[in-house]
Amino acid sequence: MNLHEYQGKSILKSFGVRIQEGLVAASAEEAVAAAKKLQEETGTGWWVVKAQIHAGGRGKGKIIGSEQRGVALAKSLDEVKTIASNILGGTLVTLQTGEKGKLVSKVLLAQDVYYPGASEPSEFYMSVLLNRQTGRNMIMYSTEGGMDIETVAEQTPHLIFKEEIDPKVGLMPFQARKVAYNLGLSGVALKEMAKFVTSLYKAYEGCDASMFEINPVLKTSDDMIMAVDSKVTLDGNSLFRHPDYAAMRDVTEEDPTEVEADKFSLNYVKLDGNVGCMVNGAGLAMATMDMIKLSGGEPANFLDVGGTANAERVENAFRIILQDENVKAILINIFGGIVRCDRVAQGVVDAYKNIGEIPVPIIVRLQGTNAEEAKKIIDESGLKVQSAIALQEAADIVKEVLAQ
Repeated sequence: MNLHEYQGKSILKSFGVRIQEGLVAASAEEAVAAAKKLQEETGTGWWVVKAQIHAGGRGKGKIIGSEQRGVALAKSLDEVKTIASNILGGTLVTLQTGEKGKLVSKVLLAQDVYYPGASEPSEFYMSVLLNRQTGRNMIMYSTEGGMDIETVAEQTPHLIFKEEIDPKVGLMPFQARKVAYNLGLSGVALKEMAKFVTSLYKAYEGCDASMFEINPVLKTSDDMIMAVDSKVTLDGNSLFRHPDYAAMRDVTEEDPTEVEADKFSLNYVKLDGNVGCMVNGAGLAMATMDMIKLSGGEPANFLDVGGTANAERVENAFRIILQDENVKAILINIFGGIVRCDRVAQGVVDAYKNIGEIPVPIIVRLQGTNAEEAKKIIDESGLKVQSAIALQEAADIVKEVLAQ
């Protein structure tokens, strides 16, 4: 589950991570009130107005129909109101949103932390995530903060450092100091960065996150270290342990079809292809998508109905797949291990009758327990459903259907 910047920062702060303080607003009037309150609490005279969407590159992105950026500096309350008015209700397009962009319904008013002092402020990049090659958490960091990490990796890969964490002992103090040293820090700034890294890793583990990305991490002119931005992804499977975090979910930022699928406990991800998939098991779903590609089609979705593919579940899956206008055929691929194939077949027939005329061809491949009985149910149903036993046979039928 993805979080907005202001939500991620609230989690960081709860674990002792110093953050750029801010207040969220849903209207220009609320933005002005938030700016005044922030001035009283922090003494800031300037404010950073940030669009809150689940996408990066907001500072470079623009609101459709104007020159307004997704992140802008306001030097007066009048500018706060103007910038907030330009951003709120607009559609922000960034490199990560695509051409359609995303509607902005909230802005974050943040304090100005680039104040004058004894030294120049410095920006760093830092993230905590799982290294899937080693099976260990790692801290990835760079001196090139404020830039896209992909650009840094491509142009100056030697400026990216990684520190892996042994799960038996966790993050050790010497590792936190090593991170600070590799970032070129010394004195007070080194000690502050070590504290920051330690608290950041505690936050990552404590909230069951999949990723924390802070870009930039700022060394202020008085050598304080703070998170100026935050991109947080939480492990959805752990949300039962964190009802307060689960309440932070913003479904308006997600694909409506995926939100609907989640209501029926269906694992669904929308893709850009023309063949809808309905499969039980994530591994089989991936293999099915490969077979569709090899047959000349493109998968329109990933959909795992799980181990209880009954009539109701199948019907809901049908309705969700058919919401995609690009779908030209539907391939149902079920392996009957725990679930009996004949029950799934009857579920397909019942769902077909409940929905009514389905405008695209349906290919059903059932293999495993009672597969032959299942094929008989499909073949004798009188419906426009083609059955198959082997996966290759199902793929060949898909190829024929797409060629018509």
